[in-house]
Amino acid sequence: MNRFIPENLERVKTEIDRAARRSGRDPVSVQIVAVSKGAQTAAIRSAKAAGIRAFGENRVQEFLRKYRDIGPEVEWHFVGHLQRNKVRRLVNKIKLIHSLDRWELAVELDRWALQEGAFFDTLVQVNMAREKSKHGLYEEEVRDFLTAAAGLPGLRVRGLMTIAPYAENPEEVRPFFRGLRQLAAKHQAIPGLKIDFLSMGMTQDFTVAVEEGSNIVRIGTAIFGLQREGKGKDHDQETGG
Repeated sequence: MNRFIPENLERVKTEIDRAARRSGRDPVSVQIVAVSKGAQTAAIRSAKAAGIRAFGENRVQEFLRKYRDIGPEVEWHFVGHLQRNKVRRLVNKIKLIHSLDRWELAVELDRWALQEGAFFDTLVQVNMAREKSKHGLYEEEVRDFLTAAAGLPGLRVRGLMTIAPYAENPEEVRPFFRGLRQLAAKHQAIPGLKIDFLSMGMTQDFTVAVEEGSNIVRIGTAIFGLQREGKGKDHDQETGG
């Protein structure tokens, strides 16, 4: 599988380049987070050698195993649902948490960051499609949440994230990406908050997400292939790859 990773990555980069240019954006502004859940360490090293610098994990235990092998030589992102009792194990290891989805988690992140003399950079997860099977705030909850989170010294909210519903035709999910971009623009003026990142788009829909303003795409299968986890598209939808 590893020998195909550079080819896969080149295809992804080409599609991002075209999508960015279609929307009048510089392709360099779009960061690829290679969602490496289920991928072996050798595959991660192959992706790193091919130019990937950021990797996304969704389970703390699996992440910690890989961190022991690879360490901080790459940039680690946490893209899955995070349990509060696992927060302390991520301090000073994770570059960006994409999935801040409830106030209790914000408080726990703040507590452990302050206790360790650190901070957490986070994205607030928004459930744009209001799917009961997905985590995330609803649109009308975002302003109050962002305002309150801006007052937590151990947190730096850097933007928003969403996972679109699975659709055979990516055009069907364009409104959710556009809606997140508009939501971010609406809340830029909150004191103490600067929204730098929109994390949206995965293997099946990242070109549409880039056209709608995404500057972080979370790509797993298109880079590593299906062998990395063997649980199909529904598993990817739950965790962001």
